[in-house]
Parts: sequence; C-alpha cells; structure tokens
Amino acid sequence: MAHVDPALTVEISGRRWRVGAQAYDLSIPLAFDGAQPSFFGAPRAAGTPLLAGSFVGDVNRGGSVNCSTHTLTPHCNGTHTECVGHITRERVSVRDAAVDHLSVALLVTLSPAEASAEHREVTQPGDRIITAALLAAAVAPHDLSDYSALVVRTLPNDDTKRHRDYDLAGPAPYFTADAMRWIVQHGVQSLVVDLPTLDRADDARLTTHRIFWGLPPGATSAALAARPQATVTELAYVAGAIADGPYLLNLQIAPFVADAAPSRPVVLPLVPA
Repeated sequence: MAHVDPALTVEISGRRWRVGAQAYDLSIPLAFDGAQPSFFGAPRAAGTPLLAGSFVGDVNRGGSVNCSTHTLTPHCNGTHTECVGHITRERVSVRDAAVDHLSVALLVTLSPAEASAEHREVTQPGDRIITAALLAAAVAPHDLSDYSALVVRTLPNDDTKRHRDYDLAGPAPYFTADAMRWIVQHGVQSLVVDLPTLDRADDARLTTHRIFWGLPPGATSAALAARPQATVTELAYVAGAIADGPYLLNLQIAPFVADAAPSRPVVLPLVPA
C-alpha cells in the first residue's frame, strides 16, 4: 500500500475526481521459492544462483553477491498482462501494445453463474460463467462507457487465489461471448481479471480473446485486429477490503519484448472533487 499526493485530479465525462491517497496493488507477488499460482501444467517459476567459474551468486554459499537466474511462464505463474500477440502469428510485444499506462477504471464484484444447457456457447453445463447480464448488474449504476478500464473481482474471493493450482481446482470461471461483446461495446481497452484466462482453459477457439481484440473467429493475423492496443491482465488478486467503484489504474508492465509479461496493476480510488 502506497501514498500519493491527494491534490491530483482527473476529469471523467466532464466530472472532476480527486485521486485518493491510498494505492492498492492488485498483483500477486511471485515467490520463486514459495507458494505461487499455477495453470495449464506449466512448471513453477524458479530461481537458481548463477554459477560462473568459481563464482556462485549466493551470499549464503560464500558468494560476494546474490545473483540468480529466474525462469517463469508469464501466462501461467502469476499476474501478467497480455496483448493481441498472444493469439497471432506475428510476435506482437505487449510493451508496444500497452500504451495507456494510466486509465480510469471501474472495479466491480460478481458471482459467476452456473451454466446450463441453454448456454450454447459454453463447453460444459455446470461450468461457472460470467455473462453480459451479470456484468450489467455489477456495473450499475455506473455508465461503463465513462471508463476505459474494467477490473472484475469474482466471488468467492479468498487468499487461496494467491497460490491456487488451477489444474487441480477444476475449471475456473470464464467469460461468455456475449459478456465480452458487451465489454467491447462499452469501449473497455484494459481488462483486469482475477482469473487465469478469459476462455475455458481447454477451449482452443479462444472465442472471447478474439472478441476482445476484434479478431474474426479463427483469425491469427494481427493486421485483422480491430482493437490491437487493448490489453488483458489475468491472475490479479483484488483483496476483499478494496471497495467497488471508480479508480485510477496504473498498469505497470515488465518491458519484455513478448506477447505477455509480468505486471503490477495498481489502483487509486477516485472521489468527487
């Protein structure tokens, strides 16, 4: 938790807001030697001391400094932000796509619904899904079109999200196509979720990812994306003490030249000026 100058103000649709003094970090700290979230069978993130000749990068082993080699899979080992390059032939870099480092965000909380046979888009009845109706109810009475970013916290919400093995926990909740169309229609450019993926983990069509970036079904060319600057941040964690409402989102992304990179979404509350 950090503090900033409370004199900072922003304007949303002609209304001025004051930026609150407290900042909330929505990222999951990545403990290379401790508990961490995992997804899609990826090996756990790890750190090993650098060995170079007689040098060992570990003070506890007699080295002059600590210097480790870290290995991780950004999409699976913790909070990360991804761009359209996640699903295109072109290796688009999230560093180049994520140009909005500060944006006005709305934080909402919802309980995913249990899918039934009437949800034809859903892979399996009984899955927990996020629909357009659930989003609309969570967003009210705000107008989502006033915000360029959306943060979605799902219930139940407990500390196990910080180190959950999503392969053992069963299918995580995911967005339906109608939900993602609703988000896109409201102009959201930065989406932050506490889920490991927008789609069902085993759905290779990646329907909602494509909708979010404005790609036709099955398309793998970045040139066809109608929303190439949009970003998705997954595996965030929004503590229960953080209230729903408007925030200033500071999306901090590691400068990896890759389709995804570890990230640190930080939000600061907005109050009427």
